[in-house]
Amino acid sequence: MSDPKRADVCAVAIAEAFRGDGERLCNPIGNLPLVGGRLAAATFEPHLAITDGYYTLLDNVPPVGLPEEERVAQRVIGQWNPYREMFGLLWRGKRHVMMGATQVDRHGNQNIAAIGDWRAPRAQLLGFRGAPGNTINHTTSYWVPNHSPKVVVESVDVVCGIGYDRAAELGPVASRFHEVRRVVTNLCVFDFDATDPAGLRTLRLRSVHPWTTVEEVLAATGCDVVVPDDVGVSRGPDAAEAAELGRLDPQGLRFAEVPDE
Repeated sequence: MSDPKRADVCAVAIAEAFRGDGERLCNPIGNLPLVGGRLAAATFEPHLAITDGYYTLLDNVPPVGLPEEERVAQRVIGQWNPYREMFGLLWRGKRHVMMGATQVDRHGNQNIAAIGDWRAPRAQLLGFRGAPGNTINHTTSYWVPNHSPKVVVESVDVVCGIGYDRAAELGPVASRFHEVRRVVTNLCVFDFDATDPAGLRTLRLRSVHPWTTVEEVLAATGCDVVVPDDVGVSRGPDAAEAAELGRLDPQGLRFAEVPDE
């Protein structure tokens, strides 16, 4: 059997981030996160709620990247979910969002706002968007398509999504639903199943993708991470998942983010 495509390994790793969520809203942002999140819903997490990005929750798991007419034709509406109802899901911990991260640090703080001193940044980015509310109110994971020491850093330049150190400082207001679960990159998967000397959850290397090594991941990482003795290798899709990936991403959008080299 040939080696799996790199984008497919990343899609499976993203899907695995949603394992165990049950009846939650699966809300991945970006093409590869959408493919991975919908892969989870179509296979091992059938109770995940899927939204079409408008005002409904779906009873099916349609492909991504379809033209508007085809997208509308393929969706099976399960429930009305207007904007005001969405906040009800958010504030009760009933969502798991996977966002991007221009920077993410060892405690899980995320930056998508600016690079450099926030008073005079070298680069202006998206802004805070929903990151602060997401990280306080429900589970959050991150997708990093270009792993480098400038992205996985010791400390982010601007805190948008809050990590475990700042959640601890905030106390009970942040502790109810705060969970930064995974950081999936084009090289590896990190989790936060380890603590630093201060007792705070910190980055732990969960698995490396088949085309890289622990040493290469550490060289591409700008902060200390916990490396267990049993670092795994990220798996590729099984036969059923491979078929679903072809159905969910018929245009191959995922390969634009993580091409085979």
